[in-house]
Amino acid sequence: MRVIAKRTLRSFWAKHQDCKEQLKAWYKEAQEANWKGIKDVKREYASASFLHGNRVVFNIKGNHYRLIVRINYDYGIVWIRFIGTHSEYDRIDATKI
Repeated sequence: MRVIAKRTLRSFWAKHQDCKEQLKAWYKEAQEANWKGIKDVKREYASASFLHGNRVVFNIKGNHYRLIVRINYDYGIVWIRFIGTHSEYDRIDATKI
Protein backbone atom coordinates (compact mmCIF):
# COMPACT_ATOMS: atom_id res chain seq x y z
CA MET A 1 0.00 0.00 0.00
CA ARG A 2 1.11 3.56 -0.58
CA VAL A 3 0.84 5.50 2.70
CA ILE A 4 0.35 9.26 2.51
CA ALA A 5 2.06 10.90 4.38
CA LYS A 6 4.76 9.61 6.69
CA ARG A 7 5.56 13.24 7.53
CA THR A 8 2.36 13.34 9.63
CA LEU A 9 3.55 10.40 11.69
CA ARG A 10 7.05 11.85 12.09
CA SER A 11 5.65 15.15 13.36
CA PHE A 12 3.52 13.31 15.88
CA TRP A 13 6.23 11.04 17.23
CA ALA A 14 8.56 14.02 17.57
CA LYS A 15 6.15 15.27 20.24
CA HIS A 16 5.19 11.83 21.58
CA GLN A 17 8.38 9.76 21.65
CA ASP A 18 6.67 6.92 23.52
CA CYS A 19 4.83 5.81 20.37
CA LYS A 20 7.62 6.27 17.82
CA GLU A 21 8.45 2.59 17.42
CA GLN A 22 4.80 1.54 17.24
CA LEU A 23 4.06 4.12 14.52
CA LYS A 24 7.16 3.10 12.57
CA ALA A 25 6.08 -0.54 12.78
CA TRP A 26 2.51 0.31 11.67
CA TYR A 27 3.86 2.33 8.73
CA LYS A 28 6.15 -0.50 7.60
CA GLU A 29 3.37 -3.09 7.91
CA ALA A 30 0.91 -0.88 6.00
CA GLN A 31 3.44 -0.25 3.22
CA GLU A 32 4.05 -3.96 2.81
CA ALA A 33 0.35 -4.86 2.97
CA ASN A 34 -1.87 -5.60 0.01
CA TRP A 35 -5.26 -4.87 1.53
CA LYS A 36 -8.12 -5.50 -0.87
CA GLY A 37 -10.88 -4.95 1.69
CA ILE A 38 -11.92 -4.80 5.31
CA LYS A 39 -11.33 -8.51 5.88
CA ASP A 40 -7.65 -8.14 4.95
CA VAL A 41 -7.14 -5.31 7.44
CA LYS A 42 -9.10 -7.13 10.15
CA ARG A 43 -6.92 -10.22 9.69
CA GLU A 44 -3.82 -8.21 10.63
CA TYR A 45 -5.43 -5.76 13.07
CA ALA A 46 -8.24 -7.44 14.97
CA SER A 47 -8.78 -4.38 17.20
CA ALA A 48 -9.18 -1.96 14.27
CA SER A 49 -12.52 -0.18 13.98
CA PHE A 50 -14.15 0.40 10.62
CA LEU A 51 -16.13 3.55 9.86
CA HIS A 52 -18.17 4.86 6.96
CA GLY A 53 -16.18 6.02 3.92
CA ASN A 54 -13.45 3.37 4.16
CA ARG A 55 -12.04 4.94 7.30
CA VAL A 56 -10.18 2.70 9.72
CA VAL A 57 -9.21 3.51 13.30
CA PHE A 58 -6.07 1.81 14.62
CA ASN A 59 -5.17 1.65 18.30
CA ILE A 60 -1.55 2.63 18.83
CA LYS A 61 0.47 1.80 21.94
CA GLY A 62 -2.20 -0.07 23.81
CA ASN A 63 -4.96 2.37 22.85
CA HIS A 64 -3.10 5.42 24.21
CA TYR A 65 -3.22 6.89 20.71
CA ARG A 66 -5.61 6.64 17.80
CA LEU A 67 -4.70 6.66 14.13
CA ILE A 68 -7.42 7.26 11.55
CA VAL A 69 -6.76 6.47 7.92
CA ARG A 70 -8.86 6.40 4.80
CA ILE A 71 -8.16 3.54 2.43
CA ASN A 72 -8.74 3.31 -1.29
CA TYR A 73 -8.53 -0.44 -1.71
CA ASP A 74 -8.77 -0.34 -5.53
CA TYR A 75 -5.72 1.91 -5.87
CA GLY A 76 -3.79 0.66 -2.84
CA ILE A 77 -3.59 4.06 -1.12
CA VAL A 78 -3.80 4.79 2.61
CA TRP A 79 -4.29 8.44 3.60
CA ILE A 80 -3.47 9.38 7.18
CA ARG A 81 -6.37 11.56 8.34
CA PHE A 82 -5.65 11.90 12.08
CA ILE A 83 -3.23 10.84 14.78
CA GLY A 84 -3.78 11.87 18.36
CA THR A 85 -4.28 10.91 21.95
CA HIS A 86 -7.38 9.04 23.02
CA SER A 87 -8.84 12.22 24.54
CA GLU A 88 -8.14 14.21 21.34
CA TYR A 89 -9.87 11.46 19.36
CA ASP A 90 -12.93 11.77 21.61
CA ARG A 91 -13.27 15.44 20.60
CA ILE A 92 -13.40 14.88 16.82
CA ASP A 93 -15.91 13.37 14.42
CA ALA A 94 -13.93 10.45 13.05
CA THR A 95 -16.41 9.95 10.21
CA LYS A 96 -15.73 13.41 8.79
CA ILE A 97 -12.04 14.01 9.38
